[in-house]
Amino acid sequence: MSPFLSRILIAVVGLPLVLYLVWLGGGWLFMLAALAATLALHELFWIARPLRPLVLAGYAGALLALLGAWLGGPVWMVGGFLTTIVLAFVLKGISQTRQSLTVAVSVTVLGAAWIGLGLSHILLLRAIAPADDGRLAVFTVLLAVFASDAVAYFAGMLVGRHRMAPTISPGKTWEGLFAGTVIAVLVPFFALYHSDFLDVWRSLVLGAVIAVAAPLGDLFESAVKRDLNVKDSGRLLAGHGGVLDRLDSHLFAAVAAFYAILAMT
Repeated sequence: MSPFLSRILIAVVGLPLVLYLVWLGGGWLFMLAALAATLALHELFWIARPLRPLVLAGYAGALLALLGAWLGGPVWMVGGFLTTIVLAFVLKGISQTRQSLTVAVSVTVLGAAWIGLGLSHILLLRAIAPADDGRLAVFTVLLAVFASDAVAYFAGMLVGRHRMAPTISPGKTWEGLFAGTVIAVLVPFFALYHSDFLDVWRSLVLGAVIAVAAPLGDLFESAVKRDLNVKDSGRLLAGHGGVLDRLDSHLFAAVAAFYAILAMT
């Protein structure tokens, strides 16, 4: 099967399941986020293995951040994440590797922060009260990112001529970015048009925030992969690459969207 067809098939099968678990929220969403974090961290730590990350500390910090976000909110989320630093230092102290402590701990903390905190903010979006507003908020953000990514991909493939960041991600084009930006702004506008959650202007601001943050998340992962000399973070999702390849835009957009909504409500 071609990468293009496998990309379509995985999206058709996987997206409804993910959205259903997001709609359920609670423990179901936590388990989904914990699974995604574990898989994405495994991919990151595998491609970064020459740097000798302290993987147990990274897993623990990310999962405790998710648990804190689910049960206690932002403060407990940060508390859970901060355990990464202590655990990484302890594990480095008892390990036998000769890698620099600064390098090993830094890549471990990067993974827990990037993936653990990024996914934790999806839980925080879902937890916005009342429950209907939280459900609407998280669906709006996830669908805006997914739609903008898909449109940017197809626009870049069909009409893309001008490379946006050739040294980081040669496949990204300005034409694709423009198309994705339009969709990222339009999805919150239409999703929130008849709601009392955000008015028209605030929904447009939210769309603009997503339009900026999502491509930056994509480019950040591309820069990390280029730095580590790999093309994809993994092969679990066939045409989509790895789990981290599928999450990259969401990890930045969820954080930016949560604080934008917090500032506007």
